[in-house]
Amino acid sequence: MSLDVRSAVVAAQKHFASLEDLMGFQIQDLMLEETEISEDKKYWFITLGFTRPVDRTKDSFVDLIAKSPDERDYKVFQINAETGEVQSMKIREL
Repeated sequence: MSLDVRSAVVAAQKHFASLEDLMGFQIQDLMLEETEISEDKKYWFITLGFTRPVDRTKDSFVDLIAKSPDERDYKVFQINAETGEVQSMKIREL
């Protein structure tokens, strides 16, 4: 294994930032949530959390009682531990 956890996290952050213009919203409050190395040491799994705006409803009462105008989402990145290449980015289900 040549890639350390810090390098894997940086690779995930750079990959995510490079796709921001395609997402339709600005990434806010990006935070490292989890790191894990696969049992065979071939892949790092990096979970990043971020805040995104919630689509507002047409019902002003619902908007009034909503907890927050933003929602927290999570993405899991599979990083090749040898090359640092991002293999995949997936939605992390809670």
